Parts: sequence; structure tokens; C-alpha cells
Amino acid sequence: MDLLRNLFEGYPDLWGGGVAHSVLILALVIAFGIMLGKVKVAGISLGVTWILFVGIVFGHFNLNLDEHLLHFLKEFGLILFVYSIGLQVGPGFFSAFKKGGLTLNMLAMLAVFVSVLIAVLLHILTDIPITTMVGILSGAVTNTPGLGAAQQANSDLSGADAPEIALGYAVAYPLGVIGCILSLLALKFLFRVDAGREEKEAECGLGQQQELTVSPVSVEIRNEAIEGKKIKEAKPLLNRAFVISRIRHCGGDGEAELASADTVLHVGDEILFIADPKDVEAIIAFLGRRITVEWEKVDKKLISRRFLITKPELNGKSLAQLKIRKNFGASITRVNRSGVDLVAAPHLQLQMGDRVTVVGSELAMGHAEKVLGNSLKRLNHPNLIPIFLGIALGCILGSISFMFPGIPQPVKLGLAGGPLIVSILISRFGPRYKLITYTTMSANLMIREIGISLFLACVGLGAGKGFVDTIIHEGGYVWIAYGAIITVLPLLIAGVVGRYLWKLNYFTLIGVLSGANTNPPALAYSSELTSCDAPAVGYATVYPLTMFLRVLTAQMLILVLG
Repeated sequence: MDLLRNLFEGYPDLWGGGVAHSVLILALVIAFGIMLGKVKVAGISLGVTWILFVGIVFGHFNLNLDEHLLHFLKEFGLILFVYSIGLQVGPGFFSAFKKGGLTLNMLAMLAVFVSVLIAVLLHILTDIPITTMVGILSGAVTNTPGLGAAQQANSDLSGADAPEIALGYAVAYPLGVIGCILSLLALKFLFRVDAGREEKEAECGLGQQQELTVSPVSVEIRNEAIEGKKIKEAKPLLNRAFVISRIRHCGGDGEAELASADTVLHVGDEILFIADPKDVEAIIAFLGRRITVEWEKVDKKLISRRFLITKPELNGKSLAQLKIRKNFGASITRVNRSGVDLVAAPHLQLQMGDRVTVVGSELAMGHAEKVLGNSLKRLNHPNLIPIFLGIALGCILGSISFMFPGIPQPVKLGLAGGPLIVSILISRFGPRYKLITYTTMSANLMIREIGISLFLACVGLGAGKGFVDTIIHEGGYVWIAYGAIITVLPLLIAGVVGRYLWKLNYFTLIGVLSGANTNPPALAYSSELTSCDAPAVGYATVYPLTMFLRVLTAQMLILVLG
């Protein structure tokens, strides 16, 4: 019995109660939390946030860790979590600001800033401490990194942890999940959405999605102005980014061949080109008319395959430097990166993990595969240098103070903002400097889940002691109503603006609003409403910027009003 009591309550003669005690408490909190996270009520689950609530229960019954160890593990878990998020979203972070994604990101920014404004107004009107209100804000928008950023900023400002931040988060979070889903449902009735018509429009790429991926198009050349010109001579006349993959000459033997920069174009030739959807109509109008060709039947010798870039020496090299066409008679027509197809322009720089589509003969495919790598085994080997180097740089950046007019205290990005910014930059620009930043999705997910589990467990254990007393005797139940206002009102305002001002497709809109609240359960609900991927595309487009803004605004509220 003494053994069990010491394991759960700690060994009195050992620092922090002993290693076995600390590991046991953490392991039980995380394990029970994850098990409860798998339980769904009406198809809705709180997921890993249950770890926070289990930690609160353990903390309430004084099954806790040493406060210094608790603080270290909480910050370390937060760093792992935000850094893995940055590695995932970094490659697509800047491309999300192209024409198609700009509107969606502006709408998400509107939702973010309205929720911050409401939180500030509630703080002024109710005299609730800003630390508590930022916790309620983070819970209402289901943003755990914002919670971590607020706690870290308050620690830098006052030199002590503020458990009320975690208390506000824990109280507001459940209704943050449910309120978001109810808001999306209310918008559906408000707009009188015809689900069938909206889904058909979304599948056709209407709305804002047409800017976000590329598509192949077959055309018959009718423009006599390019008769007899080489492709490299004709492309500058149009000033659009596109790649001509295959060509079938008029009056030839009827078979298709690979197109190169020196291929001569004639009126009546049939070509297959790849371009961004926003450029397709202009290219068709310039070349001739759209046609339908079953290239698989026409191409008796040409085949198309996708290969993985797995050779480290190719990281950061441009497509032109590979000389695939010149050396092997094959052509790279598109590059898939982070789920998005890109036009295979000569200047496009490759990254480890890219999937390239290659067209050519069977022999050319063999040669191209040797050059590109195409070895899943290589990709499965983790690249730990950019992870730990990036974390070190993120800690340095997060510790640098910046002075802003009107703010009495110097501002730091902290251990949430610093690693997040560095991971986004290093995953986006690292390949230019031959730094391999690729991590497999499973490895990234493992780091992220370990980080968020450690963070939530430590936050719950730290907040557990005063949780019940705060709810019952200090009016904590009113925080639920404040959280509901912060959850619902910004979504309704942004929904109306997106629908009536920017004419967004409903399924794209609810994906954007789910991303604006960084709310995976709301995304799961949105995806169940339709067979198209419009909600997921909208969510992924705004998620990187929204995550960054949620972390930044949580810190700024503490530093400015704390």
C-alpha cells in the first residue's frame, strides 16, 4: 500500500516526488484523456481536450507534479506542438495569399478581429481580469496555442503562472465546439441554402477554389499568328504560366509525342497543356478551341507516372537544372506539394517530398526514377537537424524583445510565437539553402500529438486546485455565456459578409469559418454535409494565417491590457 500511495502522491524524500510518480501521473492523465476523447455525443467529440479536464480532476485531488517540472513540461510540449504545426502549414502559408485565397483569408481575419474586439469589450464592461478573458477567448475559439501563448506572455510579464487563463479556457471550450457547429447550421437556414445546387457549384470549382490548383486542358490550335513558331517563342506572346505536355501534329501518323521548348506549332495541331484554372480561358482563347482527346488511347508509347523527390541533393534545385527532357526524353508536367498541384515552370524549386508527374517512354521512366529517387524508405527516415535547429532558433527569436509605441512593456513572441514563425519560414525557404525540412505526415502528427498531450495535461494539473471553487463561488459559470457570445457572434457576422458581400459558396464558407476558429470538430461536421472537398479546402486555406493571428492576438491582449 505504501508503494501505491508513494507512486500517486509522490515520494517525500525525492525532488518533485520522484521520476516514477511524475511519469505515472502524466501517463494516466494523457491515457484517460485520449480514451474519453474517442467518445462521441451526437457525432461530436472534444478530442484531446479531454486531457485538460482529466488533468483538472487529478489536480483537484492533489495528484500533482512539482511546479517547476510542471512548468518545464508545459512549455516544452507547447514548443513541440506549435513547431510541428508550422512545419505542416509552412509550404502553403504564403501561397494562400494568392488571388483565390486572399478573399478567404480576409474573411477569416474579420472573424478573428471581431472575436478579439468582443473579448476586449466584455473585459471593460464586466471588469473580468484580462488573463481570464483571454482564456475564455482561447476556449471559445478552440485555440490551444493561443492559450499557451497567453500563459507564456503572462509569465514573462509578471514572473508567475496565471491559472485563471486555463480555467477560462476549460469553461469556454465545450460550448466553443458546439456553438461553432450550431452557428454553421444557423447560417444554412438563414441563407436558405439549396444543398444540391451549392454542392454542384463547389464541385465545378466555382467560388474561390479555382485559384488553388492546376488542371490539364486539351486544345486544337487555330491561331495563325503562332503558325511555325516554336513553343519557347509562342509562350512569351501570352505571358501566362503553362506547360505543354503532349502534342499530336495535324497530318502526322496520329500518335502523340512529347512537347519540348523547340517543338514547332502548326494550325490544326492538338495539344495538352497544364495551367492554373484562372489562366485556362485566356490560354484557350489565344491558342484556338477546347477539344476532348483521350490521350491514354492516343499515347501508345507515352506513359505518365508520379515520382517522389527523395534525393537530398535535389532539395532546392529548379526543374530546369534537372534536364530531364534533354537527358532522357521525358517531361515533368506538374508538381504536387502539400496536396496542391503546381505548374511545372522551369524556375520552380523542388523540395523533398514533392510528387512530380513525369510523361515519357517506359525507358525514360526508369532513368527519371533513378534521378528523382522515388524511395519511400528514404522519406520515412526522420530529418531531425531542421527540427531541433529550428526549435533553438525559435527560442532565440521568441526571447527577443520588441518595443511598440503605446505598450509599456517590451513585446516578445515567446515560446509559442517564436518557434511557430521559425518553423513556417524554415519549411518554406529552407530548401533554397539546401536544408531538408521534409517530415512525413505520421512523424509530424506524432510530434504534434505528444506536444499537445504534454501541454494540456500540465495545464489541467496546474489549474485543478482552484477549478471547482472558481466555478461555484466566483461566478465562473457566467464565463460560459461570455464564451458563447465570443464563439457565435463573429461567425454569424463573418458568415453574412462572406455570403452577401463576396458571394461565397456555402460549403466553402463553412470550411473557412471552421478554420477561423481552428475547430477540427466543426470541419468534420462540415465535411459530413457534402461529398465535395470544398469545406476542407476552405479550412486549409485560412488555417495557417488564423493560427498565427490567434497566437499573436492572445499575447498582445495580455501585454497591452495586463
